[in-house]
Amino acid sequence: MKTRYLSFTAAMTALAFGQGCAVGPNFHRPAAPQVRAYAPPPAFQPSTAPDAQHIVQGMDVPARWWTLFQSPALDGLVDQAIANNPDTAAAEAALRQARELLYAQRGAYLPTVSGSFDATRARNSATIAPPLADNSSIYSLYTAQLAVSYTPDVFGGVRRQVEAATARAESQAFQTQAAYLTLTANVVQAALQEASLREQIDATGRIIAAERELLALMQRQHKAGEIAGGDVAAQETALAQAEQSLPPLQKQLAQERDLLAVLGGRFPADGPSGTIEISALALPLQVPIGLPSTLVERRPDIRAAEANLHNASALVGVAVAARLPNITLSANGGSAAASLAGLASGPNAFWTLAGGLTEPIFDAGALRHQQKAAEAAYDQARDQYRSTVLQAFQNVADTLQALQLDDESLRAAQRAEAAGRRSLTIAQKQVQLGETSAFAVLNAEQAFHQASIALIQAQTARYTDTVALFQALGAGEWPSRSQASS
Repeated sequence: MKTRYLSFTAAMTALAFGQGCAVGPNFHRPAAPQVRAYAPPPAFQPSTAPDAQHIVQGMDVPARWWTLFQSPALDGLVDQAIANNPDTAAAEAALRQARELLYAQRGAYLPTVSGSFDATRARNSATIAPPLADNSSIYSLYTAQLAVSYTPDVFGGVRRQVEAATARAESQAFQTQAAYLTLTANVVQAALQEASLREQIDATGRIIAAERELLALMQRQHKAGEIAGGDVAAQETALAQAEQSLPPLQKQLAQERDLLAVLGGRFPADGPSGTIEISALALPLQVPIGLPSTLVERRPDIRAAEANLHNASALVGVAVAARLPNITLSANGGSAAASLAGLASGPNAFWTLAGGLTEPIFDAGALRHQQKAAEAAYDQARDQYRSTVLQAFQNVADTLQALQLDDESLRAAQRAEAAGRRSLTIAQKQVQLGETSAFAVLNAEQAFHQASIALIQAQTARYTDTVALFQALGAGEWPSRSQASS
């Protein structure tokens, strides 16, 4: 019996590794788009200024792309967020779950083996035939047995299920990468906005101070009868408008600081772990963007969409296999005796070998429609993949065009700021020589500060759109949380 049982088990194991081809479509990765540029020319035509950015198409973006800004304070903010942000922790937990489910699914390749032991003490009625061979009405019965069952994957349904689980784990891995990319981009963007808002608030405060000084001067002149009351009222309106522009900036600053704290895994009441200064950053002048054909390899959302397409393809095979015959093999063997010592006796052994074949005959078309539903889901995943690729190229093209306009806007803002500075210098010299009034100086000072705010905004736009470009390119190679914090 033992030899037959082992032979049967070996035969079932051999079936696990000697099966035929899996039914359903075999997945092939979509080909990379045959495009030579991200956007039609001229997508980015930099100026000849010393601080102009230049796009380098053949160079890859570094994994820690934020270090291109050469700010230790910014690096610290990003590293803290990577180590402490709960969203990335949740993404990694989802990835571990997907991998464990994959490992569980792989278990279907092999037979399942279970063992059992039962002990019974009983007394039978005299009117019932004794269950034991010695006709005892009071008896003990010990039963030990081993059961093996196996469903050979003849048509590859199990392999397709494992293939689908593998694709789902891959999709979650790329979603985890996307979570890290989104986190780092959000941290850098929030830090840039926080720094920009602080500078804008300082410049606005100087504008308000100049407006107040001008109002005080006009009030004195009005008392002296030198100007009309309408001029004073107009200046009061200008001061009120300047003061009105300050609270929205302060509101945005508070929100950005709250965001920075939460991204770093801290409560808003604790505040962010640090701040940066725009003037302390180095704008990357050589901007690597890689080749357009490699974008589908770098963007985690594209890779996740590809894995979803793979999953949908495998599920078509699962649906096809469900419509085909299913073979089940089982073996059960053991020993039953009235004493524990008797379990080792050969005559007390028992065994059963069984095989079964199940073929769907009538299900009102349920399995056929399930296969068609799986095929429709594959078509949907294929179109979603294509849409993701197109949107990715749109993101890169948009940011390249934004950088072009940012460069032009910055040059205009620099010219306006320089002109305002010259105008203020001239007005200050003229008032010292008695050639003009203090009105001209205060007006020039106000115009200069307004130009300074516009310059701050233009400089920030170049930084933030550079970050947006790196995010659109799918920059970054993300370790696990434990590696990131070690």
